[in-house]
Amino acid sequence: MLTLKVITENTQEVIDKLAKKHYDGQSILTEVIETDKKRKSVQQILDNNLAELNQLSKSIGQLMKEGQKEAAEQARQQVASLKEGNKTLEIDMKEAEKRLTELLCQIPNLPSDRVPEGNHAEDNVVEKSGGVIPALPDNALPHWELAKKYDLIDFELGVKIAGAGFPVYKQKGAQLQRALINFFLDNAREAGYIEIQPPYVVNADSGYGTGQLPDKEGQMYHCDLDDLYLIPTAEVPVTNIYRDVILDEKDLPVKNAAYSACFRREAGSYGKDVRGLNRLHQFDKVEIVRIDTPEHSYESLQEMVDYVQSLVEKLELPWRILRLCGGDMSFTSALTFDFEVYSAAQQRWLEVSSVSNFESYQANRLKCRYRGEDKKIQLCHTLNGSALALPRIVAALLENNQTPEGIKIPQALIPYTRFEMI
Repeated sequence: MLTLKVITENTQEVIDKLAKKHYDGQSILTEVIETDKKRKSVQQILDNNLAELNQLSKSIGQLMKEGQKEAAEQARQQVASLKEGNKTLEIDMKEAEKRLTELLCQIPNLPSDRVPEGNHAEDNVVEKSGGVIPALPDNALPHWELAKKYDLIDFELGVKIAGAGFPVYKQKGAQLQRALINFFLDNAREAGYIEIQPPYVVNADSGYGTGQLPDKEGQMYHCDLDDLYLIPTAEVPVTNIYRDVILDEKDLPVKNAAYSACFRREAGSYGKDVRGLNRLHQFDKVEIVRIDTPEHSYESLQEMVDYVQSLVEKLELPWRILRLCGGDMSFTSALTFDFEVYSAAQQRWLEVSSVSNFESYQANRLKCRYRGEDKKIQLCHTLNGSALALPRIVAALLENNQTPEGIKIPQALIPYTRFEMI
């Protein structure tokens, strides 16, 4: 959430930056400023009334001592009138504060100056690429056929148990999942991330804190009876560890990693691009989260990008890094790099990670702050990234490594799978 200070002191700059995300901020920023003025005006009247109430209350006792009963009674009536008026003012104040919050929640984060112009995914900038795209024979199979051939994943059984998008992993398919999770967690630990095992459900305050709520796209599963939400990513519970927390600057950056199942409704998803593991309602992912100072956060972002690159390289997958344009960025991000790996049988690039700096946008919602060496308290910057999401990694591993003898396991994974071939 943008701060009122940024909006009121740099209004035109904010409007111009939001335009890069194709968001017209003129009217809503005008309403924010007017609503804030109303809130401040009501607060000023309340403060003045409170000061007058204090003076009148003190005077009543003195007037009674002096025998000025009539004057004391008038003072009592003034006190009663002010208190009654304050009730109306307090209602006005709450309504203004509520409206202000509603408005601020509708405004996306400002994009970094490094965000390129553009409307769609086709306008994203390829920053870097690596690895070798394998030359597969003409009869190469997509991963959903390989999963069936080697009895690794049962998509139809998942439909029977839960519905489309909830696959059942079996035998070496299940072992490969577990191997990848442990591989990613071990690498994260070696890179200095502290492992967290978070809840898979969060309350509304947590969803609000990281920007998933209000849920504008209807992507979250909601448990109505308990008012809890299934997490779309471990980013939500892990980042919320630091909600309403003041950290010491010497303890930053905080580096956490967490494995979790992730749940996303993916409303409106259909067609050939969502076959098999390409898009699921439940999937596994290891997430990395950092809390940092504004001065160091972009250095942290680069370190995270370099770290995710090291993972896809260890898995021997062809990869590329995209710097997302304004029209393809998330609501809360200031700068995002997407990682894609090439799926040789499908002959397309598959997104496997997004690494983002949210600057102070989430921290302002979370009230996640730090105390500097000068004792001044400031908002932190928050960052996160997938390291990595499993479904499309598995898809690319199965497709790219298929041979007449079976599916080869990358060397780095063999200690985890304990087999070299499927």
